[in-house]
Amino acid sequence: MIRKYDFLIIGGGVAGMSYALKVSKSGKGRIALICKTTLDEANTAKAQGGIASVTNLMVDNFEKHIQDTIIAGDYISDPEAVEQVVKGGPDGIRDLLSWGVNFDKKENGEFDLHREGGHSEFRILHHADDTGFEIQRGLMEAVRKDPNIEVLENHFAVEIITQHHLGIRVTRRTTDIECFGAYVLNPKTGKIDTYLSRVTLIATGGTGAVYATTTNPNIATGDGIAMVYRAKGKVRDMEFVQFHPTALYNPAERHPAYLITEAMRGYGGILRLPDGQEFMQKYDERLSLAPRDIVARAIDNEMKIHGLEHVCLDVTHKDPEETKHHFPNIYAKCLSIGIDITKQYIPVAPCAHYMCGGIKVDLNAQSSIKRLYAVGECSCTGLHGGNRLASNSLIEAVVYADAAAKHSIGNIDNYTFNERIPEWNDEGTMSNEEKVLIAQDAREVNQIMSTYVGIVRSDLRLHRAWERLDLLYEETEHLFKRVKPTKDICELRNMINVGYLITRQALERKESRGLHYTIDYPKHALDK
Repeated sequence: MIRKYDFLIIGGGVAGMSYALKVSKSGKGRIALICKTTLDEANTAKAQGGIASVTNLMVDNFEKHIQDTIIAGDYISDPEAVEQVVKGGPDGIRDLLSWGVNFDKKENGEFDLHREGGHSEFRILHHADDTGFEIQRGLMEAVRKDPNIEVLENHFAVEIITQHHLGIRVTRRTTDIECFGAYVLNPKTGKIDTYLSRVTLIATGGTGAVYATTTNPNIATGDGIAMVYRAKGKVRDMEFVQFHPTALYNPAERHPAYLITEAMRGYGGILRLPDGQEFMQKYDERLSLAPRDIVARAIDNEMKIHGLEHVCLDVTHKDPEETKHHFPNIYAKCLSIGIDITKQYIPVAPCAHYMCGGIKVDLNAQSSIKRLYAVGECSCTGLHGGNRLASNSLIEAVVYADAAAKHSIGNIDNYTFNERIPEWNDEGTMSNEEKVLIAQDAREVNQIMSTYVGIVRSDLRLHRAWERLDLLYEETEHLFKRVKPTKDICELRNMINVGYLITRQALERKESRGLHYTIDYPKHALDK
């Protein structure tokens, strides 16, 4: 089946939905928003802490936010991207409010701002400790009410369509690669349909599911990044995988792990060893509020020194009722496994959380492939540099969705549908044995990445990961060519591609920088 849309959006988090709402106002044509599960199961909904923006001009300003971002990014952030996001933040917040998103306020009507690691001021807008869920809720309601936006849930994008599918040779040196849409798996029919578009936006989120333990939902398999890489688009900074320092340590729940928001440390939480001893003073003068890369490595080091499976976060010195008020969901979650956080330490350990790299885009969110934009965690704007500053990701998605919308609306009349695209050849069958092998291979990817490409790396470990991933790649590609595609095998292909990119780009960086720490090129005292 061939379907035509003027705007094709792949991904349904804050990035995809913000863009959809923006382009809908233009009246430039039909909009399809496809997501591989339901609209509410996006990474956005899992974000607890909040969204960063300068709103209290009495004490805060753009320059402070810019400087905090650059410092956290280990001084390799793109200054233009940083300035665009920080200065566009207030307008992005106004957009979210106009779409029905609510943020907590004080009795005097001002925003109740939090502070998180790496921020010099209180500038984190939040909704209790489920800010992402609230943003997702507000945007979902707005999108579902918009008659111009067709939401296609449980649809899986298999490949983006380029000249390659017309039999034209495309390489990484090809300068005029063009996107004509995507091949999309329809779960009801089991068929792969051809979606032709004038403009395509990738907003597929992150890559956490390639690791054994992650705060991301299981759907975060790096689909958009892998598709663009296979289409010979530019992908960069994949070595910068952010491990959140404080996921709830609960062996029964590893994929996804439950996040203990950084706002809890901003609230006054103290990192301790299980015996009560503090340790962050050994690593950074900002203590528990140091940037995430420093805190995660410090915790990892303490766990190795003392043979621990976790450290602890302590808020027992805070007012119990205030703690319950600010963190109701965390309180309830911990209580469900027998931990009263007002009286007991919270066991925490780092786990994969956020991809700072991705599809390389410019200030208009354009990728290196014409007519193809990327926004959100799947993109690499340059904002995060070597390490994402807490709560900068949601505002980045809103600001760049706006930039992508303005640019694509201004250019869409120059594009036409390519009617010569062939339909997908979906011959083949898959046996139960092959399904078992796919599941096993996905677990193997998890094990390889967590063991060899984690918080602390070495060339030896990275080469070992590369060799094992290469073997999995050959086996999976051979299988993919002879079976009827399913979501599971497509996700496995993407996970292997993403794992390869993280590993290769980690090997190429001959220094310890930001989130990429290697014992072959160490910094002083782990992080300085």
